Amino acid sequence: MTQAAFVRTEMVPEQAPPITSSGVIGWMRKNLFDGWMNSLLTVVSLVAVGALLYEILPWIFRSSWTAGSLNECREQIKEAYGPDASGACWAVIRERYAQLTFGFYPSELYWRPILAFILMLGAMAPVLFSNLPRKLLWFSGLYPFIAAWLLWGGSVWGPLSALAGFIIGFALLLAITPRFGAILGVIAAVLGPIIWWTLLSGTVIDVLDSIIPIALEPVKSRNFGGFMLSITIGVTGIVASLPIGIVLALGRQSDLLIVKSLCVGFIEFIRGVPLITLLFVASTLLNIFLPPGTDFDIIVRVMIMVTLFSAAYMAEVIRGGLAALPRGQYEAADALGLDYWKAQRLIIMPQALKISIPGIVGTFIGLFKDTTLVMIIGLMDPLGLSTAIRANQEWNGIVWELYGFIALVFWIFCFSMSRYSMYLERKLQTENH
Repeated sequence: MTQAAFVRTEMVPEQAPPITSSGVIGWMRKNLFDGWMNSLLTVVSLVAVGALLYEILPWIFRSSWTAGSLNECREQIKEAYGPDASGACWAVIRERYAQLTFGFYPSELYWRPILAFILMLGAMAPVLFSNLPRKLLWFSGLYPFIAAWLLWGGSVWGPLSALAGFIIGFALLLAITPRFGAILGVIAAVLGPIIWWTLLSGTVIDVLDSIIPIALEPVKSRNFGGFMLSITIGVTGIVASLPIGIVLALGRQSDLLIVKSLCVGFIEFIRGVPLITLLFVASTLLNIFLPPGTDFDIIVRVMIMVTLFSAAYMAEVIRGGLAALPRGQYEAADALGLDYWKAQRLIIMPQALKISIPGIVGTFIGLFKDTTLVMIIGLMDPLGLSTAIRANQEWNGIVWELYGFIALVFWIFCFSMSRYSMYLERKLQTENH
């Protein structure tokens, strides 16, 4: 009697997957040609994109980079490509790129904003990437004061005095909180720096400046402009609005009536007012409420208003992340015996921020694009400078080249923030681990 074996004694060697289900072809079948409807939409989209590129690419590449005016640019294009040819006049970018980048900042001092931008990348790196040494965060904390000194110049004791105010506030918080409670500690941490900056720092700066005069050539805020101005306002608003938004979100959920009322009132008021209105307040009305003779820098005023505006929206984004957490996380923090601040720092807030990453980055992108609104109050951002360039007789009538270049630069910054958001979401993804 013959016996048949039904258990395989040898493994079948591995084979490569079918070529139609892997690689580029597999990706195209899955994403572009998965069914007749998807295939039809893909073909229609490719035809539309091809027709658009057929019209745009000749205009982009039939261009002039050496002309000194719009008329000269058009003549060069016709000589090179025919009497009926038309193309982009990129010569305006070549001629005015420094103005679009730095505004009216003195050309001999360009090294200062360039150095500030390079140092900004170094200061942001340990914040954005956790695999770098944590000691670099000290430089990240000092960078705002270094950048302010590089950009505006003047005595070095001014930024150091501003830094001293934050150190005083932090020292008061640590000294008073253990003895008198968190509320009095926070009040002292706020009032201490205000007293220092308004009453004492000016005298200390004058004394130190007379003993050890260390200064850079001062630059007025009216000379700021271009992408340098947009980056300065945007980065300041992004960095400052996140912690303020966290505090507002926690205050809105507080059981203390006064704290909750103040936070709710601030958030709802700011969110109900257009940013343009706040910018007008910063540029005109704010001086009415200041003591006579007070010189409050216009860019600093704008940065404060932009930060407060973004913080109100940031608070609602973070509050959504807090509301999305299950109740068990709060109960787990209580079961571990953690107080309110430790629970927020170690358990609640990390999870809420992870949930809120898309909304947070979306708010940052919107804030950076909204920096172009400062042209309404007379600050020369890239759009304001483009208007000034087009008002010049040599470049009167040029439009798409300037707007296209500005749009490209803003797209690079916004796309970079979007990609970092996706990277951060993938890195913090824990549900499948």
